[in-house]
Amino acid sequence: MSIPGQAAADALVTRLGVAIDPDLLVLSLTHRSFAYEAGGLPTNERLEFLGDSVLGVVVTDKLYHDHPDLPEGDLAKMRSASVSQKALSEVARDIRLGECILLGKGETATGGADKDSILCDALEAVIGAVYLSHGIDTARDMILRLLHKTLTAAASSGVALDWKTSLQEACAEHGRSSPVYDVVGEGPDHVRSFTASVIIDGEVLGVGVGSAKKHAEQDAAAQAYAAVTGTPTR
Repeated sequence: MSIPGQAAADALVTRLGVAIDPDLLVLSLTHRSFAYEAGGLPTNERLEFLGDSVLGVVVTDKLYHDHPDLPEGDLAKMRSASVSQKALSEVARDIRLGECILLGKGETATGGADKDSILCDALEAVIGAVYLSHGIDTARDMILRLLHKTLTAAASSGVALDWKTSLQEACAEHGRSSPVYDVVGEGPDHVRSFTASVIIDGEVLGVGVGSAKKHAEQDAAAQAYAAVTGTPTR
């Protein structure tokens, strides 16, 4: 199966260092906006779901063995940072993934090829495609190669690794109630957006927006952390 920008896709495979089943490669690069405008083609969302799980297992295993003295909470923060939308979108930019993603006209016109959410999702879909093409060992090798800088940076980061966990800890330390998240989604499936509000002691202390619920919650938690601790997070 050939796709628009076939030469770019071939170059992507070279940068990944892993051959991918051609049909799976096409599917991993098919954003829902392109599928929607083309009349309902399969999207990369199932592969993204699979790749997210493979990524999580590989990163968790790596952190567990590389940091035998760290408690579960610190490992969880490091994992969260390593697989965050921001971190993965930077990895996607490094391999020029954006130029290969199949986007609808609307997303193309609004710079979708460089949006963090689209890049992150596509990278996870590519990981899913590699896993289906070759299995866990090849997928692990590729993931650890691509995320080497990210994993190294996570080891030296602080509370920003996971704002939700850090906010929970800060509330306990400052005698505040546990944060409650109110999330609202809007828009059609192919351009879904989420707005999260974090409520502490009956007051909204942070509001975040993202293409996924977890990203909106993290953004809201960062704002609330600043409000609870008086420490800027930006």
